[in-house]
Amino acid sequence: MSGSSNVPAMMTAIAIREPGGPEVLTPTQMPVPAPGPGEVLIRVGAAGVNRPDVMQRQGRYPPPPGASEIPGLEVAGEVAAVGTDVGAHMLGQRVCALITGGGYAEYALAAAAHCLSVPEALSLAEAAALPETLFTVWSNLFERAYIAEGDSVLVHGGTSGIGTMAITLCRLFGMRIFVTCGSDEKCAAAQAMGAEAINYRSTDFVEAIKAATQGQGVAAVLDMVGGDYVPRNLACLANDGRHVSIAVLGGAKTTVFLPEIMQRRLTLTGSTLRPRSAGFKAMLADEIRQTVWPFAEAGELRPVIDKAFPLAEAGAAHARMGAGEHVGKIVLITG
Repeated sequence: MSGSSNVPAMMTAIAIREPGGPEVLTPTQMPVPAPGPGEVLIRVGAAGVNRPDVMQRQGRYPPPPGASEIPGLEVAGEVAAVGTDVGAHMLGQRVCALITGGGYAEYALAAAAHCLSVPEALSLAEAAALPETLFTVWSNLFERAYIAEGDSVLVHGGTSGIGTMAITLCRLFGMRIFVTCGSDEKCAAAQAMGAEAINYRSTDFVEAIKAATQGQGVAAVLDMVGGDYVPRNLACLANDGRHVSIAVLGGAKTTVFLPEIMQRRLTLTGSTLRPRSAGFKAMLADEIRQTVWPFAEAGELRPVIDKAFPLAEAGAAHARMGAGEHVGKIVLITG
C-alpha cells in the first residue's frame, strides 16, 4: 500500500445494527480498510444514497460475497492510498467511484478501474451522486435497450435518482423521454428538466403514451415497478420495442400475453448492477469515460441533488427516501 502515512487506523462508518427502519443505521468506529491489488483507498467527501441501500438495511438485499457490510454504492473523494498494480499518480486525485459497498464511511475501497476523475465543474457531493445511476441508466437504457438519437422512451419514477439521470442523458443524446410521477409538483419538476411527464395517479399512462406518439408507442421502457405495470408497459411499446426491468418495487411476478410479444417482436430483458463482475464494471466505466464523461467535464452532466445530510444522520437520509418526497439524489457528506 502506498501513500498511507496520513491515513488513520480507525474511521467513523455507518453500521446496520439489525434489519429494520432508518433508526438501525448507527455511526460506529471501524478499522480503515487497506487497498489490495488494483484498489484505491478513497478519503470520502460524499456518498450517494440509493434504493439498494434501503433494501440492504431492511435485510432484503444482502451484499454480494466479499463486499463490505457497510452500505453505500457510490462515493467521491480524494485517493489517500493505492494498492499494488495501481500507479502512484492516482494519489491525491479527486475521483468518484462505483463500489460494491462501504460508502457510508470516512474511507472506502474502490477498484481503480471503476473510478472516474472528478472534473472541476463538479463538487464532490455532485460527483458522489453520479456513479450508481449513471452506470445503471447507461448500461440498461443505452446498451440493453440500445436507444439511439431520435428514439422515444418511457421511464417510471421520473423524479428518482434513476429517473432524473435518464432525463439528463436522454436530453444530452437527443432522445424524447416520457416519465411518470406521482404528483403534479413532481411532474412540473420533471418537465423543467426536459421530460414529458405523466401523473400516473390522475392519468392512464398507456393512453397518454399512445396519444403523444400518435399510436406508435415508444422504442423502450425502463421499469423499476414490475408487477402489473409490465403488461401496461408492453402496451406502450412500438413494434420491435424493448422492455428493461431494473427493480420490482411493485411486485416480482407478472402475467404477459406471449402472442403479443411474438407478433410485435418485443424484447423483455433486465439486469442488476451490484453483482456484475469487476471486469464488466471496468468495461462500463471505460465506455462512460469516453462517451459520457466529456459532458461532465463541460459542466453539462450534473445530477439533481435533493438534499445533503451529514454522515451521522444517515438514518434521516433513509427516512427522506422512504417518504418518497425527494426529487433527485440524496447524499451524505462525510468530509
